[in-house]
Parts: sequence; structure tokens; C-alpha cells
Amino acid sequence: MRPPEAWRQAPVTLTIAIVTTFAWLVTSLIWDGNSAAVWGGFIPARVSAGDLVQGLAPVWLTPLTATLIHAGLIHLVFNLIILLFCGRAIEPIVGRAGLVILYLVGAYASAAAQYFVDQSAAVPMVGASGAISAILGAYAILFGRNRVKVANARLAVWLHALWLCAAWIFLQLLTGFTFETLGTTIAIAAHIGGFIVGMALAHPLLLFRYRKA
Repeated sequence: MRPPEAWRQAPVTLTIAIVTTFAWLVTSLIWDGNSAAVWGGFIPARVSAGDLVQGLAPVWLTPLTATLIHAGLIHLVFNLIILLFCGRAIEPIVGRAGLVILYLVGAYASAAAQYFVDQSAAVPMVGASGAISAILGAYAILFGRNRVKVANARLAVWLHALWLCAAWIFLQLLTGFTFETLGTTIAIAAHIGGFIVGMALAHPLLLFRYRKA
């Protein structure tokens, strides 16, 4: 498979990028980074406590609101680059609805993975990288053939996917260590959770879209 040559084939990807950028601009103007992260970031301890804190976004919605809050401009730009590159490639393949499903399920799967690892964590998880990890995972499966030179084609796909996952997490860690992240932390489990879900959904979404073909 080859990525499309025209952006008009990836309107959902562009829409997510625009909405995410606009949300970051608005939150940056009306809040400082810490306040925005506490209000809309995903905090595992809130789930464990039964969401008793008032004045914050509903805890069940925070896996989504967290995707609209970033720790800084570098954090935002880095995530958008991966979103635009991978989203543009797979949206014409899985369809607009398929990309939305990947993004939403990826956001909740990444939050669930982070909660599973540390249910008492009080540090907000922010950024769209968990949801984008699902898109990257699907990209690794759909575009992974012939990238790793081994005899078994299926094994080559999975090796390529694992390499992309490791590289993605490493770059996120590098970004977190290099730039100020406003009290947030790099959620490795969230990235892995989103990536695995993306890999798992790639073929089912592809089959669902072309089920009548």
C-alpha cells in the first residue's frame, strides 16, 4: 500500500489536527499549563477515588479532553507531525469512520493502560500521543510489509511494528527529558496500550470498510 498523494483524502486527519491546535491555543490563553492539565488531563487517582473532585472535567471524559491539552508547543508540534503523516496514509484505507474509531478507542485504551499500571497516580496525563499511538499502530500493520528483511512476511510486519513502537516511545521520552513538561510525565504504558489497540483494529476496520466489495 502507498500513502495518498492528496490531502483531500484525509479530511478527518486534518480536522483532528486543526481542532487540537485550536484547543491548545485557547487553553494557553485562558489557563496556565498546570491548571489546564489538572482540569482536563487524565488522572488515574480520580478514577480510583470515584471522581469526588469538583470543578474538573468529568473523569469519564478526560481520556478525550487530555488529547486537547499539551505541555507546550514542542509537545504539540511533535504529536501533530506523527498524526498528519500516519493519518494521511491510513485514512483513505480504513475510511473516515475507521480513523475516528482508531483515535477514540486509542485515547481510551491508552488511559486504561496507564490506569492499570498505576491506579494511584495523581500526575495528569495530557497530550494526544496515546490516541495517535493507535493510528501509528494501524500504520505499522498496514504499511509494514517488506520493511524488515526476513523470510516470513507476517513476522516482518510485526517486527516492523515493534520497531516503530519502540522508536515512538523513545522519541516521546526524549521530548519529555529535553523540554519542560509542566509537571506532567511521559506515560509509557499509555503509548503501548494505544499502539497495541491500533495494531489489533487495523485489519478489522479494513475488512469492515470493504465488507460489501
